[in-house]
Formats: sequence, structure tokens, C-alpha cells
Amino acid sequence: MKKSLLLFVFITTISSFSQKATIDLSPTKYINTISSKDLIKHLYTVASDSMEGRDTGSKGQEKAGEYLISQYKVNKIPFPKGATDYYQRIPAAFLNAKRNDNLPDSENIWAYIEGSEKPNEIIVISAHYDHVGIKNGEVYNGADDDGSGTVALLEIAQAFEIAKKEGHGPKRSILFLHMTGEEHGLLGSSFYSEHPLFPLANTITDINIDMIGRHDEFHKDSSNYVYLIGSDYLSTDLYNICEDANKNYVHLTIDYKFNDRKDPNRFYYRSDHYNFAKNGIPSVFLFNGVHVDYHKPTDKVNKIEFGALTKRAQLAFAIAWELANRENRPVVNKSGN
Repeated sequence: MKKSLLLFVFITTISSFSQKATIDLSPTKYINTISSKDLIKHLYTVASDSMEGRDTGSKGQEKAGEYLISQYKVNKIPFPKGATDYYQRIPAAFLNAKRNDNLPDSENIWAYIEGSEKPNEIIVISAHYDHVGIKNGEVYNGADDDGSGTVALLEIAQAFEIAKKEGHGPKRSILFLHMTGEEHGLLGSSFYSEHPLFPLANTITDINIDMIGRHDEFHKDSSNYVYLIGSDYLSTDLYNICEDANKNYVHLTIDYKFNDRKDPNRFYYRSDHYNFAKNGIPSVFLFNGVHVDYHKPTDKVNKIEFGALTKRAQLAFAIAWELANRENRPVVNKSGN
């Protein structure tokens, strides 16, 4: 009887520990740290008039970059291994090589959480922090484009850092990459793809977030949706990961309207993920579609739908969590064309 009792206690204890480990490894707790409150605080700063529309290489963009870095420092999220600081500097010669917009030197901004088991495999989560500056004396704040993605990166990084402090850090490394020069032709991501800090062969996915704070004309009745673009172009695995992350944790309606290769908008080729995808890296672009304030001075913070922004940022986190912790990297089994 005593041996049977001891065996029962042992099995019960192991079962309880196993169940606790499973619960602890669920991303739900960390998904819920991504809050509208923090997104509001960050976006009212990043898209304020004092940032002068964040044109590439401008003083306003530099100021916005300093704010992003200050937040990474507050959360004790370092710059990447192999870098000397939070900046990937890009010379004006590169920025003006394709079309001379007379741009000054600029920089991508990066932060990094090292993986615990497969640190040499990298997930990039990207958003561009530039916009179009000041025109005719009016500040183009770019609250949605791409202030929304920019502040989402801050919250996603914070959620991963919280998980790491509690012993549940990502198994793979994550590079949080704020791109410059997107509005002038995907220049920051082009520079990174040509001068990667980590080998592109070790970069398993790019999750790109560009405009996730509003709704478009096709979703006037509800903002509980997101467009996903490109998830199935290179990898069936990535498509399934995105679908499962949404079904299990966030419950948005995923709209694939702009994923159609025949779509005349060609959004797949118009944001920073493309410079990863063209190098064979499975990539997904989260997007809310174009609205009446796109590239106008009326793209202001008071028009952002923070509930929708929060859920879309949470989806990006859930996708990244699965990619960071699954056994195998997503298989490239398609041409991308």
C-alpha cells in the first residue's frame, strides 16, 4: 500500500508539474500585456507635431528614434550582439542612389532579445518609423502610417522581455527592426538586406507591421479584421502558423483580399517585408488597408482605433511567439512568385 501511495503521489506531482509547464508556456498572459494604454502613450509621442512628420534623416525623425531607444532602455532590452549601439547607420549616398531625393544620412534602429536554445536563428519583427515630413507648412504626422506599427513593436518587445524575466524567453532570437526610408522606396530594409547584422540564411521569418490602427472602406462596419499579405508565398508553414495564432488567441477576421497576386495595388511589393521575401525569407505583412487620410496631414492620432491596433499587435506577438518557440523553422516550399 505504501509503495502504491508513493507511486500515486509521484505520478500526480509529475502530472501537475507538466500541466503547470504547459499553462506557463502559453502566450496568453504575455499577449495581454500589450495594452491600449501604452500604445496611446507611445503614439501620442511618436506622431506628435514635435516629430515634424519624421521624414527620412530629418531632425524630427532623429528625435522619434531617440524616443524609441529610450523605451528599449527603460525595458532593459539591449541592442543586438555584434552592434555597437541601437543604430544601423545608412549613408546618404545609399539613400540617394536610386532616385536622388537629396536625403541626408539616416539610420535603422534595432533592439534584440537573444534566444535561449537556438540563438543563431533570427526572427525579424519590422516596422518603418519614417513618414513624409512637412509639406506647405503642415505636419504629416503619420499616426497610422506607420506610427501604429512603430509603437506596436515597442509593446511586442516589452511582452517578450516580460516573458524572458519570468523564465519563458524565446528559444530563437528576435530582432526588433525600425526601418528608415520606407516612404522613399523601402530604403532602410534594402540596406539591411544588403548589410545584414545576422546572416540572411539564419533569418527564419520577417513579420512586418505597416498601418494597423484604422479601418478601410471595405470594413466600415467592424475593425475586427486584419489583412495578411504574403504568408503563403514562400511557406505553407508560415501561413498555418498565422492562421493558428489568430484562431487560438486573438480572433480577428483575416482578410486575404490583397494577398491575391493579381491585385492591382501590389501591396506585397510596397512595404519592408519585400526585401526579406525576395531573399527567400518567409514573410508576412500585417495591414489595415488604405483610408481617406493616407499620406495626408489628417493622419492623426485622434483617428486611431486603439482597440483594433491592440488586437493586431497582439496577433503579431502570437505569430512571433510560435515562430520563436516551435521545434522547426518554417520550411520554404514555394517559389514566392
